[in-house]
Amino acid sequence: MLIAVGMIAFALVVLWQTQVIPVSPLYSKVGPTVAPTLTWMGMLALGLGLLAAAFRGGWQSEDEKETPVDMLALAYVGAGLLANIVLITFAGFTIASVAMFVLVARGFGSRRTLRDAGIALALALTAYFGFAGLLGINIGGGLIENAISSALGFAKV
Repeated sequence: MLIAVGMIAFALVVLWQTQVIPVSPLYSKVGPTVAPTLTWMGMLALGLGLLAAAFRGGWQSEDEKETPVDMLALAYVGAGLLANIVLITFAGFTIASVAMFVLVARGFGSRRTLRDAGIALALALTAYFGFAGLLGINIGGGLIENAISSALGFAKV
């Protein structure tokens, strides 16, 4: 229920902030408030749905309600998030993302670390060069990104 109330409160904050976005009279129907309006409406709908589910007793079966929390799995997921925060500043986006992906995958039960690291590397490099190369947005270049850029003759991104 707390998550539902938090979601509804956050939707109301987004609604409030959407109302203060200046809109030029040059916009006919689609302006800068369309995406935030859709966002707060979706958040409100999700929050109300969660609230209804909470009042009905949740969405878990009786078997799931009795299952204890796997603290080791939770620790792996938390370690993945922490690794990303710590590594991104000095090691770069790719290394931080690979570490996070591998740890979170382990938390979800994967035991194939090399496969997970390979998938993570492909996804992270695609995301990095998509943002940095195509969009010109720096999301934390580091060792791997600079090495690939140098090897391919690109300017440092």
